[in-house]
Amino acid sequence: MTDAQVLVVGGGPAGASTAWHLARAGVDVVILDRARFPRDKPCAEYLSPEASRILAAMGALSRCEGAGAATLAGMSVRAPNGACIRGDFAAAHGFRGFRDRGLALRRHLLDAIVLDSARAAGARVEEGVRVTDLAYDARGAVCGVHAVNADGRSRVLRAPLVVGADGLRSVVLRRLGLARHAWAPRRIALVAHYEGVEGAGAYGEMHVEHDGYLGIARVDGGLANVALVVPRAHARRAAGDPAGFMDRWIAARAHLAPRFARAARVSSVRATGPFAQHARRAWAPGAALVGDAAAFYDPFTGEGIYAARRGGELGAPALCDALAARTPRAAHAALAAYDRARRRAFAGKWKVERVIALAVAFPALMNHAARTLSRRKDMADLLVGVAGDFVPPREVLSWRYLARLVLPLP
Repeated sequence: MTDAQVLVVGGGPAGASTAWHLARAGVDVVILDRARFPRDKPCAEYLSPEASRILAAMGALSRCEGAGAATLAGMSVRAPNGACIRGDFAAAHGFRGFRDRGLALRRHLLDAIVLDSARAAGARVEEGVRVTDLAYDARGAVCGVHAVNADGRSRVLRAPLVVGADGLRSVVLRRLGLARHAWAPRRIALVAHYEGVEGAGAYGEMHVEHDGYLGIARVDGGLANVALVVPRAHARRAAGDPAGFMDRWIAARAHLAPRFARAARVSSVRATGPFAQHARRAWAPGAALVGDAAAFYDPFTGEGIYAARRGGELGAPALCDALAARTPRAAHAALAAYDRARRRAFAGKWKVERVIALAVAFPALMNHAARTLSRRKDMADLLVGVAGDFVPPREVLSWRYLARLVLPLP
C-alpha cells in the first residue's frame, strides 16, 4: 500500500514547483517539510526575469506582486579596485526575458505563496514532518521515506517515487550517496534584512572585496536584503557573533559604511553554506533530485530560485513517464532522461558561474574584467542577461566575448 504516487521532500521553490507540475498532470503527490510555513530562510531572495514565467504559469506571479515584491532593472557590480559595472535586463542586445525586470521578495512570503499554488493544483502538504532516511524495496530501489512528526512519532511513508527537493543539506542526496563537491572557493553566507540602507534602488548590487563580497537588493516592505559571502575560513569568527562580524565587515569599507550609518537591521543574521555541491547524477532507482539538492555552485549570480523552479518543470514529465513505465528498466530510463535534460538546460550557466567564481577569487582578474565591462555597456548587458536566465550563456562564453574581456584595454 502506498501513501502517494510521489513523495516530495521539501516544500521550498523546487519542491513546490515539482509538486505543482505533477499535480496538474493528475499525479497524487505529497509534499513533506520539516518547517511550518510561512518560514524564513537565508537567501538572496532574487528572482530573475525568467523566473516570473514559471510563477505566472503556477498562478503565483500576481500574488507575489500583490505582496509588494520589489522590481530590479538590472545588476551593478563593484570590483575591489572601485571600477563599477552596470547591466540592464532590458537592453539593446535584442534578447528579452518573460519580464524586463527581476523581482525580490522575502522567502517567508514567496515560499508560502508558491506552496499554496501547489496545494491549489491538488498536491497534499504535510508540514512539521522531518524526513530522516529513505526506505528501499527488495530490489534496492527507493520506495518511500522514514519520517518523524512534530510530536516525535516515527512513521514510514511509501511511494513509487521520492523527490529530494530539500536543499543544500539534502537528506535524500546524502542517503543516496550521490553527493560530490565541485571545485570552488568554499564560502559561507550571512544574510539579514535592513531598513534604511541609503541608495538601495532599482538595481541589485554586488560589492566584491579581497575577502568576500556583499550583495544588496531591495525587497518588499521597503527593506533591503543584505548578504555577506566570505571564505569558509571566516566561519569560526562569524559563528560566535554573526551580526557583529557583519557589522564590522561593512564598517571597514569606506564606500559602504556611510550607506549603513542610519540603517537598522530588522531581522536576525542567518548563516548558510558552504556551497559548491553537485550530485554525481540527479536520479537513482525510485528517486530524483531537484533544486539545490541536485546542484548549487555559488550565490554570486543568484540563480538558485529560478534553477529550483525550472528543475521542477523539467523533472515532472520524466517522473510521470517513470510512473507509467511497465518495467524498472523503462522507469530508470525516464529518470536518466531527466538528468540529461537538466544538464542540457543548465550546463552553459554552470560554466559562466565557474568563470565568475574564478574572477571573484582572484581580485586582479576581477579588476581587469570590471575595467573592461565598465567601458563596454553592451558586454555588461549580455552578462547580466545571462544572470537573468534569458540570454543564452553561449553569448558570453564565445571566444570573441572572452577575448574582449581578457585582452588589455587600448
